[in-house]
Amino acid sequence: MKIIAGISSTTALLCLLSWQSSQITTAFVAKSTDYGVQKHAASVLPTNVDIANTVRFSTALNAESIKITMPALSSTMKEGRVVSWLKSEGDAIEAGEAIMVVESDKADMDVEAFEDGYLAKIITGEGETAEVGAVVALVATDEADIAAVAAGGEGGDAAPAAPSPTAEAAPTADAPAGASAPDFEFSQLDMPALSSTMKEGKVVSWLKGEGDSVEAGEAIMVVESDKADMDVEAFEDGYIAAIITGEGETANVGAPVALIAANEADIPALKAYAATLSGAPASAAPVAAAPVAATPAPKAAPKAASPAAANASAGGRVVASPLAKKMATEMGVDISAVVGTGPGGRITAADVQNAAAGGAPAKKAASAAPTKPKHIPAPGVIAATPTARALAKKAKLDLASIEGTGEFGRVTADDVRIATGEKKPVRKAAAPGTPAPVEMPEGLVPFTGMQRAVSNNMVATLDCPVFRASREIEMDAFNALYQSVKPKGVTVSALLAKAVAKAIEKHPIINSSFRPEGTFFNKDINIAMAVAIEGGLITPVLKYANERDVLELGENWKELVGKAKAGTLSPDEYNSGTFVISNMGMFGVSQFDAILPAGMGGILAVAGTQEYIVPDKQAVLGMKKISKMTVTLTCDHRQIYGADAAMFLKTLNDIMMNPAPLVK
Repeated sequence: MKIIAGISSTTALLCLLSWQSSQITTAFVAKSTDYGVQKHAASVLPTNVDIANTVRFSTALNAESIKITMPALSSTMKEGRVVSWLKSEGDAIEAGEAIMVVESDKADMDVEAFEDGYLAKIITGEGETAEVGAVVALVATDEADIAAVAAGGEGGDAAPAAPSPTAEAAPTADAPAGASAPDFEFSQLDMPALSSTMKEGKVVSWLKGEGDSVEAGEAIMVVESDKADMDVEAFEDGYIAAIITGEGETANVGAPVALIAANEADIPALKAYAATLSGAPASAAPVAAAPVAATPAPKAAPKAASPAAANASAGGRVVASPLAKKMATEMGVDISAVVGTGPGGRITAADVQNAAAGGAPAKKAASAAPTKPKHIPAPGVIAATPTARALAKKAKLDLASIEGTGEFGRVTADDVRIATGEKKPVRKAAAPGTPAPVEMPEGLVPFTGMQRAVSNNMVATLDCPVFRASREIEMDAFNALYQSVKPKGVTVSALLAKAVAKAIEKHPIINSSFRPEGTFFNKDINIAMAVAIEGGLITPVLKYANERDVLELGENWKELVGKAKAGTLSPDEYNSGTFVISNMGMFGVSQFDAILPAGMGGILAVAGTQEYIVPDKQAVLGMKKISKMTVTLTCDHRQIYGADAAMFLKTLNDIMMNPAPLVK
């Protein structure tokens, strides 16, 4: 394979065609591709436009293909490592689409495709290293040629041609003969070749202004090529010292468009040096003119330039955003007569709209900070950092589905980690005047001894087969009885325990527990009632609830609750229950199910009382209001059956509707 580099594409093509006709039928033409950074010390180095990184050739089967070579991502880069391939063999690629992430001696950066095609063969795999200029992949122009390109291309190095001694000795075309580069470290950003056919590029927008700091891998401008609009990233850290090619201006490939200072203190010196480069703004030096006869000084002072005239430069160029120019053309507005309110008198789209409406431009606030242009990626291009692309590929996430939080909406590595759940999103600060967000507890809180015991008991219940039965109970008579005994210190819990104990007397199976050998009947009816205390749950027991007076039960219950809150209950006072009641009626719960504790035959869940309107023939309007309560019984189905539960609930309903015997 013969490669020609270091000359323009046109010259190389003419040479190869001449050589082809006399030597061989297949030739390879190097594409001039500039990654846009020149490093300066005491002298100006040759431009990167002389380094070929994409080679178009033909295989033995006459299948046209493109070689993708390892690009020079910095002026000191000798080799690069492929961090990850963002496309796989056989995938379609588009111009401007990132296809791989390369690690240079400076940072990890995306490498974009300069032409449409299909990735036919990956020569340098992920984690492997290749020298600058070495072929890392082959791209087929047609999908049908993928196999032919993969079989016909063996890879190898396409080493960049060294600049000729003549080119090294001669001063660069970008600076006049008398200019010399500053003797401090800086970088020159050149117009990159964003496609193999690109000869010049237009700066659509600068994403950074003069004096701004930049980091390696950060997008600093958007360039319009003959293919599409693409981001151009900085390859080194530094400061934008001078912008040579302004927004909307065009520069040839390889021409300097900006200077980047390594140190902020060197910015003024670089600005002066930028004036000596081609493409820089005109200096203040007077232009030589033909001698003319002296003329008398004007008698009257010249009129001050109008604001609209101030928008145009000495060459007549109007400083306006591309959108403003487009709107002016569509609206028929003379843009040279529009007063700009943007930075430096720049005409914005709003200025054109005001001019079309006949309104005066709004006065710009003196304290307003200069705004940066909003960057919109080219259609189909998703702005993302190299690390974000690698993480998204590993997690098999579509970058288009992730909302970017970086500058200009760029997807960052943290955005991908948040999408995968690896990282929690950062809480947004509360807007001024709005209540501060409630700080919720976070992290692991170890169980207390009581909480651990409750947890273990709940797990133990999973081995028990249970069933549940619910019933509504009319509460009017019970509530009336409670109101009569409440002044004597009787609580609802004590009165309810008495009623349940009396119902168990008629259905002793409800008071039983399961044993492997059979059903174990408990002689005593001890009602355990769940009490929520700080840090846990405990069940104080009202012993012999069916035999004791309701007043005695009320006093005993107050004593047990006090001990429970103080943590002084004895084991016999909370471990001796034979049936459990869980009452959540005081919290307004309308219905719930309770978990059956291990070793118990049944537990009754008691909900709150609710009022209902029901038909009543004896009422004046044929309707009356009653109170009802829903109770749910959970039973161990190994020894208690559904009919047992139903009959128990019917008996309990009868007792609650006629509760007078409870206080006798």
